[in-house]
Amino acid sequence: MHKAGKLIFCATMALLLLAARTVIAAPATPDAKDKVLRRLDEAAKGFHSTSADFEFNSVETDPVFDKDVQKGVVYYERKGGSYQMAAHIREENGKPVPKVVLVSGGSVKLYEKLIDQVTILSKLSQYQSWFMLGFGASGKDLEQKWEIKYLGPETIDGVKTEKLEMVPKDLAIRKNLPKATVWIDPERGVSLKQVFDEGPGQYRVSVYFNIKVNQPLPADAFVLKTDSKTQYVNR
Repeated sequence: MHKAGKLIFCATMALLLLAARTVIAAPATPDAKDKVLRRLDEAAKGFHSTSADFEFNSVETDPVFDKDVQKGVVYYERKGGSYQMAAHIREENGKPVPKVVLVSGGSVKLYEKLIDQVTILSKLSQYQSWFMLGFGASGKDLEQKWEIKYLGPETIDGVKTEKLEMVPKDLAIRKNLPKATVWIDPERGVSLKQVFDEGPGQYRVSVYFNIKVNQPLPADAFVLKTDSKTQYVNR
């Protein structure tokens, strides 16, 4: 996969699933994973929308150390079997770099305001259903697509979460994302932290805060503010 496409792929996956001050609790019991997944089933029944601030830290250690930090806000919405997700990136490495990654209507698009360009990421559209698993996913949704190992409860900044190690069942997904570790609040069905193994020498840490569930979203949450001069590129 093209490097830029892979970065967007992993960023979007991350949006699906707080610099943590964690307290490690007691080891998990054999049936604990099933209990957590069934709690997610219940949370998913009442899930309609979420907004959250995010920080993505993409780290490369080989061949040389490199780190990119993106900050912004993400929106999720579910209506019946229809999902939408939009990540509004406000800054990159401390500089204003407005971008929007939109997953909606069977397509994945990247809008870069500074160059007024929309890139349609056709190769990623086949993974749309995966992109929606970070927030509001039921335990059954997760079990269909991931091999899940329960690592026990942890408290992150006062919020009790359940830590899951997840390996994609789809080999095409696993090629770009060998493993993900997520810290989920099963009461709300949302992730507070995610660590993505992106292959040798690469990983991403995604943290979410100011999480709001089932509150009204901005009218333009899923709108790309293009104009008559916007260029469109297929990749």
